[in-house]
Amino acid sequence: MSETLTRVALRAWVALVLLFLFIPIVVIFLYAFNASKIEAWPIEGFSMRWINTTLNDAEVVSAIKLSVEVALITTVLALILGSCAAFAIHRTTFFGRDAINFLLVLPLALPGIITGVALHAFFDYSGILLSVATIVVGHTTFCIVVVYNNVLARLRRTQGSLVEAAMDLGANGFQTFRDITLPLLSTAIIAGAMLAFALSFDEIIVTTFTAGAQNTLPITIIPVLIAARLTGGGGASRVPAAK
Repeated sequence: MSETLTRVALRAWVALVLLFLFIPIVVIFLYAFNASKIEAWPIEGFSMRWINTTLNDAEVVSAIKLSVEVALITTVLALILGSCAAFAIHRTTFFGRDAINFLLVLPLALPGIITGVALHAFFDYSGILLSVATIVVGHTTFCIVVVYNNVLARLRRTQGSLVEAAMDLGANGFQTFRDITLPLLSTAIIAGAMLAFALSFDEIIVTTFTAGAQNTLPITIIPVLIAARLTGGGGASRVPAAK
């Protein structure tokens, strides 16, 4: 009986937490269709006025396209580099492994302003012109972390005996990876990709220093709030930026 009550209480608590997180998103979504300029509740009328205004602004559309483009490229690079790093740290033993592990997760702990200033100084010292490529490099430095952490955590929970059994049955390295390792890591990889995309789309601090102020334009309030909520509210003080 006590176990049943515990399960019910936990489910109720989870439901309350989810409502607390997602009700503001729903309210913001509804305000996007508010016919009035005044944010009053309840909403008196619905209109596509603000959506049409946003979509008809060439600078806003360009900013959104560039933000999505950078986020997609960053996600692909973060998936490749983060996954490879996780496999290297988990399956090999070498001198300095703990130091490399620390360096991989360090960008996530550092404030965005520190990462941005450091990258800007590096690009300036190296004579590299600020462009979309430098934005991608800047975003990839901190997006690798979320993929790395997800894949590494899943690898640590994966039974090594499954891989050994596949190899004992005659499977080569590629077959073992395709039939055993990849299915076990699929959800962790997908979660890492989603987090990487959201973080890249939401980050303005690093973008400002790796693109140059003349190449950045804050996106309007609706995409800003959506992006901030996608990262769990942690990026509420940041604005996604694009050309």
